[in-house]
Amino acid sequence: MRYIILSSIVTLIVLGSIMCTTTQPASKASIIELPGGKAFAGAAACQSCHQDIYKDTRHTAHFLTSSLPDAEHIKGSFVFGKNKFVYNEDMEVVMSRMANKFYQTGYVNGMPTQKEAFGVVIGSGRMGQTYLYWSGNHLFQLPISYFTPIHDWANSPGYSINYIRFNRPVPASCIECHGTYAEAQILPDNSTVYNKQKILYGVDCERCHGPGAAHVAYHAAHPADTVPQYIVNTARLDRQLRLDACALCHSGIRNMIQPAFSYQVGQHLNEYSTENPSNGQLDVHGNQYGLLTASKCFKQSQMDCSSCHNVHKDEAKNPRLFSDRCMNCHARKDTCTFRPENGLVLANNCIDCHMPAMASAKITFKMDQHKEAIPDLVRTHRVAIYPEETKAFVDKLH
Repeated sequence: MRYIILSSIVTLIVLGSIMCTTTQPASKASIIELPGGKAFAGAAACQSCHQDIYKDTRHTAHFLTSSLPDAEHIKGSFVFGKNKFVYNEDMEVVMSRMANKFYQTGYVNGMPTQKEAFGVVIGSGRMGQTYLYWSGNHLFQLPISYFTPIHDWANSPGYSINYIRFNRPVPASCIECHGTYAEAQILPDNSTVYNKQKILYGVDCERCHGPGAAHVAYHAAHPADTVPQYIVNTARLDRQLRLDACALCHSGIRNMIQPAFSYQVGQHLNEYSTENPSNGQLDVHGNQYGLLTASKCFKQSQMDCSSCHNVHKDEAKNPRLFSDRCMNCHARKDTCTFRPENGLVLANNCIDCHMPAMASAKITFKMDQHKEAIPDLVRTHRVAIYPEETKAFVDKLH
């Protein structure tokens, strides 16, 4: 299950080398050490030199795509009357809070069947959230998620409405797209165990720029050196390597060649995972890379994800920005040839006609006591002409 994760890569660190390959200095700043000598410093270590970027990034959907459970991050309500998901007259799940812990409890015929604590929040809440619980060092998905369009609890994606399910295991490939790092091991029975002490929640600076402990240690010791050392500078990567960074999580479910978290930005993604041909028709959820690269705009230019997205800022609530960026290549007044009969001027809004929100076939939610699933609406990344969607958009403006 891969949700939205790296929609674009722009540089966090000022211009410098892509990667430094010399011996890395020992660092007291490391919080998680990796095999091979590299280590994470934690995103907070970036703010002393990159205060504005760090401040902005903390509010992005990437940064908030996973977290520990608390009242701030869980979007659903625990207030009586709003804390229940009813499957039918015999089955329901109740969300409850006791002190600083949050729970989901399944009931059948009024009797509790299983109760588990929220362990991990997945999703920023911009589109929705799902929740995981710990069983020892294993992670499982809780039965009830949160669907932002209805501002309410909903059956977790893909779950049956005929029974309450607590047994969906969560592989490391899911955490790979909703976290910066997690130490995980696949056991002989194909289950995944995690080291709870070695998880970095959210997609933060080091997910895109690489483990930064050596970088922090070096520049703390050499403050006058303005050439960045021991860090990935995404601005210096070639186009495909920049695209690969986003495609890791935005090209659908991939066939894994190497374990999760093996890939680091700046490497060739196909050496770690390959596109899954069984994906069939490209879905608007999770395969933005496939849709974008199928677009005429992409094929006839050198654009990449960062041409339109600034990953350091939360811009989702300002769609005008994206239309403005279209104008970087389509500035001529006669670029838009569509002329509505009522004389509306559409030059300031490109995306509602050329990148409309469409129903996902992959991600659907079932509402309380409803049998029919509601699809998630996601803006397509295949830039094209959509006559029906354009007509619907213009009709709304009448």
